[in-house]
Amino acid sequence: MNFRQTTLDILCPYKGWALYFTEGFIESSPFVEKIQIFEQYFTSKIDLYDKDEIERQGSVLVDYADLVKNMLLIDTLPGLAKDLKDQPEVILNCLGLAIHQVLTADLEKQAAELQGEELNTATPIISIPHICARLYNFEPLTALRTLRACVFGRLVCVRGTVVRVSNIKPMCTRMAFLCQGCSHVHSLPLPHGRFTTPCAQPDCRSRSFTPDRRSPLTHTVDWQTIKVQELIGGEQREAGRIPRTVECQLTSDLCDSCVPGDTVTVTGIVRVASDGSSKGKKDQCMFLLYIEANSVSNTKGQRADPSAQDSRATSGGEEFSLKELYAIQEIQSQTQLLRLLVHSLCPAIYGHLLVKAGLALALFGGRQKRTERNCVPVRGDPHVLVVGDPGLGKSQMLQALCNVAPRGIYVCGNSTSTSGLTVRLCCIDEFDKLGSQQQALLEAMEQQSVSLAKAGIVSSLPARTSVIAAANPTGGHYNRSKTVSENLKMGSALLSRFDIVFLLLDVPEESHDRLLSEHVMATRTGRGGVSGATVNRGNNGESESSLLLEASEAPLSERLQVPASESLDVIPACLLRKYVSYARQYVHPTLSPEAALTLQEFYLSLRVQAQSADSTPITTRQLESLIRLTEARARLELRETAVKSDAEDVVEIMKHSLADTYSDGLGILDFQRSQLGSGMSQRSVAKRLVLDFEGLISSLNEQGFLLKRGAKLYQLQTV
Repeated sequence: MNFRQTTLDILCPYKGWALYFTEGFIESSPFVEKIQIFEQYFTSKIDLYDKDEIERQGSVLVDYADLVKNMLLIDTLPGLAKDLKDQPEVILNCLGLAIHQVLTADLEKQAAELQGEELNTATPIISIPHICARLYNFEPLTALRTLRACVFGRLVCVRGTVVRVSNIKPMCTRMAFLCQGCSHVHSLPLPHGRFTTPCAQPDCRSRSFTPDRRSPLTHTVDWQTIKVQELIGGEQREAGRIPRTVECQLTSDLCDSCVPGDTVTVTGIVRVASDGSSKGKKDQCMFLLYIEANSVSNTKGQRADPSAQDSRATSGGEEFSLKELYAIQEIQSQTQLLRLLVHSLCPAIYGHLLVKAGLALALFGGRQKRTERNCVPVRGDPHVLVVGDPGLGKSQMLQALCNVAPRGIYVCGNSTSTSGLTVRLCCIDEFDKLGSQQQALLEAMEQQSVSLAKAGIVSSLPARTSVIAAANPTGGHYNRSKTVSENLKMGSALLSRFDIVFLLLDVPEESHDRLLSEHVMATRTGRGGVSGATVNRGNNGESESSLLLEASEAPLSERLQVPASESLDVIPACLLRKYVSYARQYVHPTLSPEAALTLQEFYLSLRVQAQSADSTPITTRQLESLIRLTEARARLELRETAVKSDAEDVVEIMKHSLADTYSDGLGILDFQRSQLGSGMSQRSVAKRLVLDFEGLISSLNEQGFLLKRGAKLYQLQTV
């Protein structure tokens, strides 16, 4: 029998048979027919592949959608789709051996043409390494909650967020063993990385073998594990439970294909491993499921196989059904789309239309760009801070915003950390209670990364997210005579990271209070709410001409209101989430010259107006904020170019924010106080000096003007 098997192996037409199958070649094997059919399939597409790149990477991309729709395979292998799911290892080995044979024959043909003579097929000069067939576009997607024992050994495709990545280690796939009795060397395959030793040979009967790691018969490959967490946004969100995770093992060219925070689609075979709870026991019957990855697609456009042999493998991102695309097109065709989105964002909260408009722009975000090659990218995700009195709906607006974000989380107070900012939108409530974590957010919010240098580990983690924060002023009520920094007791460095700062003040106003009460009663009784309105915060003192108080011909605050005679059908949260995801994935707007000129004129006019007041109300950081929000305004309507009207809307929102933050206790604009700094109104300096002298000293100490040397002893710091 051994002699017959050896003869068959010598006559084997497949030079890489031993790389894919442990059993010897038998011409009547059912694998041979499949391999021959796959050879015809790859031969018809050989010109589409980069042969040198395939050999260098050791893998070839195979489109599952094309594989199951190919007429040749449909006629000859009608059960291919079912065999791939139920017997993936066999079919993938057949695919790999087929492309290995096609490349071998092609290279031998080229070598023969170069030599000008026919080669003897029994003595090949071409030696191609193991080539793995990597499937992409595999369907259907499997939810992590359905990964059970019933899918063991089957091919699945999962999508999620990478939360942990291990170091790359060498894994032995074939080990050489030296027999201690006869000194004969045995080469033994180690499937799935499980260590085994050879059995006793009939002619030696020795049971003592020593592994020889330096032998040329010992083969190793790169090995890495990643932990994938199910997407916490969208329809898959389940309240009251921790998101599920699954471990995936990557090998060879798949290693180092993703980092924490990436959204990946992993196609692989479900395997089991011991859970480690039965150490030293022979009856280990408890196992853990993991996925042996066959391919990894990254939403960043980074393929696990850098050759990127097919552009469809690098598309990534969220998929949309035809019905969803029609719904997105219907939303985009609506007139006054910004008004519709603003009223759909949080219908339960009455008014605050310009605040909701700013939050909507932060939801869509701008375009991330690089100024020069190999430079730090300029962030495109806006940050928004909402400060105000309690009971005005700040938390509800944040929760509504998180609910429609494609990837969003809602945290409160000190329950957030910088390493958790790997989502598209992070809503932080009770931002003023973060404590020491506030300063840790400086790098995460501006550079969108978190640098670590502890215990000999130097690394940089991504934090690509928009931060939408809500904070309550100290004392429970916002004091208009103080700046935002003084009201929150927060450093200006962190506050300057926010593109827009909105103030929500509980201002008694009869008509507004009546409409608000009617809206609350209508929503509680199920009769629907009334249209939104704006609170008029006009000057209570002297009249002062300011650019921030100039009204446009058609103010955005009026265009966002819904007349009482008009009914508005809001967009459902699930559909709005799809619309936002589509816009962020496929729309990347740029500024038109007219829009850029509008933003530049507004920036320069503020600088000029502030010169007489000896202050700087706006900096280049705020100019970049204007650009980001203008791009978001165009992305909101799925336009690739931001026009002048987009810039004008953003300017009006910025005016609303600046007018609130620069207004003093008497309702008059005072540019001598910094927007996010620690200045104060000149009209309240004398009063505060008398009534709160200790508070003033403490404030000057916090700002660095005074250095505390002891009890009630301070030293003036001079420049």
